Amino acid sequence: MKGLTVADIAARIGGEVQGGADAIVQSVAGLREARPTDISFLANPKYVAYVKNTKAAAVLVRKDFSDEVATSLIRVDNPDAAFAQVASWFTVPPPEFALGIHPSAVISDQAQIGEGVYIGPHCVVEAGAVIADRCALIAQVYIGHDVQLGADSRIYPNVTIREGCRVGLRAIVHSSSVIGGDGFGYSVDEKGVRTKIPQLGIVEIGDDVEVGSAVTIDRARFGRTVIGNGVKIDNLCMIAHNCVIGDHAVIVSQVGISGSTVVGRHSILAGQVGVAGHLVIGDQVVAEARAGITKDIPSGQMVYGFPAAPRAEAARIHAHVQRLPKLKEKVADLEARLKELESR
Repeated sequence: MKGLTVADIAARIGGEVQGGADAIVQSVAGLREARPTDISFLANPKYVAYVKNTKAAAVLVRKDFSDEVATSLIRVDNPDAAFAQVASWFTVPPPEFALGIHPSAVISDQAQIGEGVYIGPHCVVEAGAVIADRCALIAQVYIGHDVQLGADSRIYPNVTIREGCRVGLRAIVHSSSVIGGDGFGYSVDEKGVRTKIPQLGIVEIGDDVEVGSAVTIDRARFGRTVIGNGVKIDNLCMIAHNCVIGDHAVIVSQVGISGSTVVGRHSILAGQVGVAGHLVIGDQVVAEARAGITKDIPSGQMVYGFPAAPRAEAARIHAHVQRLPKLKEKVADLEARLKELESR
């Protein structure tokens, strides 16, 4: 796309311009990196200082933004969403792949391949698999026996989807993820010897799910491991057997969820959250980064710390812990004074 004026952009997204409206925008950038031909945005108040120093032609801000800045502003309801829309006008779209099957791909005669499908170099599609219309398997993808892959899905290189698993419409699975690997299940005898328990279930993924790179979602011991519609999973996450992740939940990088745990709809598990097994996390729960969840969490709570507790309670506990060095000194002083009094 050729450049747009600040006024043009504001009109397209329903924003209100404050400051100069005639500057030409040709690209998007972060506040610190922006040039005079870029547009940027402010979604997190901690970056207000960068707005004051940015070289961007304009910055998308909330309608109630009140700081004095030199650059032009476009006031909108949701700067993050507006910026995503504007970025789509200026960034290069993802590559399109020619339709058809690469000569090096290995496709079973008993697999079903839909219309408008791309299957790239060195992919393997086993017997009974169904690849629906307009899917793309980029390269070196393994689709196991009887897998069902929904229409318009895109599977990036080195992904493995094991036998029997089902993936819904418009899925995106990024490189090196494994869907349907065996769950971690063993029986232990009186001598401490572990014997593998067969993992006989599947993984079932809903529509519009995005799975990051190097994610593992284990197949169920029996029944299903379920990833609901619209779930977004960041890189390097682990979801164990028989977990159920509710619709539109967000699982951020390096989260680990133990077996048979339920995560409610629209909940968010931030980076490095750890979740014990057989728990129920309610709807619209937010677990802050590095929280350790060891018991059920009711819907609507924000939790923090280890073991995870409601945010206000956890903050008080943390504040008390920070005071321990001074408390230790105070106790030592009191002990010394008591000893002196006793010696008299």
